[in-house]
This record gives sequence, C-alpha cells and structure tokens, in this order.
Amino acid sequence: MTSIALEDVGVSFPIYGGSARSLRNRLVSSATGGRIGSDQRARTCVEALAGITLKVEHGERVALIGHNGAGKTTLLRVLAGIYPPLAGRIRIEGRIAPIFDIGLGMDPDATGYDNIRIRGLYLGLSRREVESRIDDIAEFTELGSFLDMPMRTYSAGMQTRLAFAVSTSVEPEILLLDEGIGAGDASFMRRANQRLRSFVERSGILVLASHDDGLLAGLCGRAIRLEHGRMVDDGPFAEVMERYRALRDAAALADGDVGP
Repeated sequence: MTSIALEDVGVSFPIYGGSARSLRNRLVSSATGGRIGSDQRARTCVEALAGITLKVEHGERVALIGHNGAGKTTLLRVLAGIYPPLAGRIRIEGRIAPIFDIGLGMDPDATGYDNIRIRGLYLGLSRREVESRIDDIAEFTELGSFLDMPMRTYSAGMQTRLAFAVSTSVEPEILLLDEGIGAGDASFMRRANQRLRSFVERSGILVLASHDDGLLAGLCGRAIRLEHGRMVDDGPFAEVMERYRALRDAAALADGDVGP
C-alpha cells in the first residue's frame, strides 16, 4: 500500500555572495518566503521548510495551502526526491509521479517522438513501457507530423501539450501535482482536464498544491496549511479552509483591501 511519512524534515538553501546583512534585512521585512538564519559556517540561509512531520495513507487526497512562499512547492519537490532534506527522515512506499516541471529533461533539439521516450524514461518507465504508450500519447497531443520535428520548432502551447501527455501516461501510485497546467486551446483543455481527473482517480495518494479553492475542494478531503515553511494546520479540508479564509479576510481588512 502507498504511504508517505515525514519526521521533523527541514530544508535550507545557503545564499552565496552579496551582503548577508542587506539580504537578511530585505527578506525579514517581506511578508512571504522562508525564514532567514545562518548555518554552521555563518552563511545566510533561507529556511524553506522546518519541522515538517506528517503521515499520508493510501487513498488520501491532500491539499497544500498557504501564501506564496509558504513552502508548498518545496515540500512537493522534497517528496519527489528533487530536494534532499537537510534534517529529519522521509519514508515513501510507492512510485512517485510528479506533475510539475513537466518539461524537465526534454531536449529542444530532439523530435517530439524522441522527447516522449526521454520524458518517459525520466518518469521511471521502462523502454518497453514507453514504446507501448507512444501511439496513445501521440494521438492525445494532436500534434500529428510535428512529432517528427525538433521540439524547438514548437510553440509554447505545443510543448506543454507534449509534456502533459507524456507525464499523464504513467500509472501513478503517488501523484504530486502543483497548480493547474495550461495546455492549449479550450477544446484541448477540456480533454486535458478529463485526462487529469482520470489520472488522479487512479492514484493511490494525491498531494496537490494550488491557490484554486474550487480545484482543491473538488479533489481533496484533507488540507495542510503551511506558513513560512512550517505546518500550522492539518485536518479535514473544509475545516482547514474555513480557518484559512478567516485569516485571509482578517488580513485583507487590516490592510484596507476590503471596503465597509
């Protein structure tokens, strides 16, 4: 069975060069982003995550919520193995399917077909699995003969179509999803959303980071709120979102963004 367990996980990024004092002053005055500290070598560090302890069991759909810079994407990258934690322990059972940075590993000078193979291998598929999926992926992209051409000749929307089609061709056990994915015109987006929902339904675990309350409500039953790299709330989605909205509304009133 799929599962995720994190115990006191922390991630920090050292800042090299420039004035540590001026950088610290600028970031401390900001309302978003990680905490600022120093490591054992007295370098200025951004503490992106700190003290993250959580368990996610098979069948759970978890929303990550919080302000920009709260640590949502960093946590997804830690779960995907992109960022190694500097503190704590991680135990994951199940194959990870990360649907963010969907163009990572693709070669602009290679053809569309070759990029299907490259991206498929990056996602953990075997060569045989990639070859068995090529026709389905090609049909879904609707790119036709462009798949025989170098990807650098594609528009941004065509590149996203290709990357999206390959990324959603795997059988997900643990699905990590960051925000919505723009994939072209309205007709294609309807098909993309249908494919994405089917993809989510097949996954054992979903962890989704987004600012779209409607998307989160439609897919998730649990929510975790992050603030400055720390977990500050965890529970049923509706309850966590109600508390978060109350805080946002109070902050907007304090800033004068909401009229009488």
